[in-house]
Amino acid sequence: MQHGARKAVPLSALDESARAAALAAGGELFKRPPVFIKGVVGLEYLPDPFEVEIAFAGRSNVGKSSLINALFGRRGVARTSNTPGRTRELNYFAFAGGRMALVDMPGYGYARAPRSLVRRWQALVRDFLRGRASLRRVFVLVDARHGLKPHDLEAMDLLDESAVNYQLVITKADKIKPPARERLRAAMHEKIARRPAAHPEIHLTSARKATGLDELRAAIAGLLPYQADTA
Repeated sequence: MQHGARKAVPLSALDESARAAALAAGGELFKRPPVFIKGVVGLEYLPDPFEVEIAFAGRSNVGKSSLINALFGRRGVARTSNTPGRTRELNYFAFAGGRMALVDMPGYGYARAPRSLVRRWQALVRDFLRGRASLRRVFVLVDARHGLKPHDLEAMDLLDESAVNYQLVITKADKIKPPARERLRAAMHEKIARRPAAHPEIHLTSARKATGLDELRAAIAGLLPYQADTA
């Protein structure tokens, strides 16, 4: 077997045939339900590295759990709650036949949590980002109604400093009108233009309307090295 990394090319740059293949690969990747591995409260409890790991991060109540559930087309993969800050661990899910892991990270910016707990979350996330070599990309979720806030920019600063590739994902796009969506995306492009670790493509999604899910699945599938038989 020969292993190689797929070239990270935005879907918008692909021709029709390549785009169709990428979308099909994304659909196949999320066809089967993920397997919950564990909730990690300290680096010493991290599972063995997967071939590829991705993480979902964002402010509390950004719709992270809803988006994860929508990607897999199943309820209850990640717990949704009206109470911000419910995710308090690095929750590991295995999928793609055990080749990939999705890490549901604690929401940031939830001021009502005890300060000692917030500091512990922050330290865990910082150490995880800086020391997990198998982490290929962090998807930073941004609520369409609010845009980038100071806590998002702080998270992006940390990702840039840690040299961890990240990509912005707009959530709850159905909550604003199409012209406002494009203005938001344009403004966010300006914010990431000079950021060294930011991926240039910004995904616009709605878990409720299934907007942009196929494209996001395809982007995630593109991170998984292909396997080709050799003679």
